[in-house]
Amino acid sequence: MTRDTIERQAATNAAGQIREVAEKVKANIGRVIIGKQDVIDLVLVALFSEGHLLLEDVPGIGKTTLAKSIARSIGCTFRRIQFTPDVMPSDVSGINFYNQKSGEFEFRPGPIIANIVLADEINRATPRTQSALLEAMEERQVTIEGVTTMLPAPFVVIATQNPIELEGTFPLPEAQLDRFFMKVALGYPEEDEEDAILVRFEEGSPLVDLEPVTTDVELVKLARLVPHIYCEPSVRRYIVQLVQATRKHAAYDLGASPRGSMNLFKGARALAALRGRDYVLPDDVKFLAPYVLGHRAILSSQSRLRGRDAAGVLQEIVETVPVPVEG
Repeated sequence: MTRDTIERQAATNAAGQIREVAEKVKANIGRVIIGKQDVIDLVLVALFSEGHLLLEDVPGIGKTTLAKSIARSIGCTFRRIQFTPDVMPSDVSGINFYNQKSGEFEFRPGPIIANIVLADEINRATPRTQSALLEAMEERQVTIEGVTTMLPAPFVVIATQNPIELEGTFPLPEAQLDRFFMKVALGYPEEDEEDAILVRFEEGSPLVDLEPVTTDVELVKLARLVPHIYCEPSVRRYIVQLVQATRKHAAYDLGASPRGSMNLFKGARALAALRGRDYVLPDDVKFLAPYVLGHRAILSSQSRLRGRDAAGVLQEIVETVPVPVEG
């Protein structure tokens, strides 16, 4: 067999394995969450890409329920941090304490040392506490008093925040936002969906009985298969051109970072596999771009005064940058 044939076979096998597990997880989450198939797909893209997820929407939409459903569907360690202004960095990462029995200092791990960490209402934490997540999210490790502890694999932070309430909140700085693989809003359910929610939760939450359908080991294995999904050079260049366009657009003060292009490249491959393909299409890139790049590009003050919004400007860019055409 030629090298191209071997690589194509590897891509096909990778796509099949990723899709098989994705369908099981989606079905399991669907026992709790009604509708929101696009949102669930985005969550799975983040998981298979080993990326962190920021869920932003008004209260009562189901952000925390979705995060818990994901954690319950994967047989791995799960911790929840309920952020408030009085939460300290040591409450997140852990502390070294003196054990009088042994006469030695011992490390007491914080909730950040887990496979999936739910950072609930992250924007209620002070900047000092938010910064405790920076090293963990980027380098998959925490350093306390000069001692570095590696975090388990996989390690995913699912953070929630309420964009409406401003009192007692601290906006996430650009450095923190850039570490999130994507930012997603759930949105209100449709009328039929909301009626189905009332019926499903009438006798209690189905989340209680949710069982794992995959493991942390399998998730790590699938994440390593994502790079096998084929991405044609012209589609890869299209990703670069979209990111470059955010840096040149007059409406932005700050364009998306190279981390944004890397995440879009990896995410497009994961999405292609979820959709049953062993190759990336420009449509995969266009679908993901608002979620992966939207929170990384910062509008100028003049653009905000004129009533422009980041989503609208990014949509302009997606419509303007030429899409690669076969042949």
